[in-house]
Amino acid sequence: MPKPGPRSTYRYSDEFKATAVKLSHLPGVLVNDVAASLAIHPFMLSRWRKHAREGLIVTKGVQVEKDIAAELKELRKVKKEFERLKLEHEILKKAIAFTSARKGTSLPSSSTAKKPTR
Repeated sequence: MPKPGPRSTYRYSDEFKATAVKLSHLPGVLVNDVAASLAIHPFMLSRWRKHAREGLIVTKGVQVEKDIAAELKELRKVKKEFERLKLEHEILKKAIAFTSARKGTSLPSSSTAKKPTR
């Protein structure tokens, strides 16, 4: 449910939009990664890309450093690794809880029970 009251809207400069579009067109860089790094919604960036294709945003003359592309790739790799580690951590927590619960309800094994003598 939306918050009551006036909505806050942000105005981005054409230079910011053009830089964002250029970043999103770099090879190996995802739109979601660029949007997350710039703290904007991916849909907004996709709209800016469409405007650039239509000529409403001029991206010629905007320079983007190659270091930024490498940094975005590294960010994506780190995020994927973080998600994998979070999943592993959750699995380990469940395994510990499962084995702890089984120890309290386990029956003695037949090898430790005394056998009746004849």
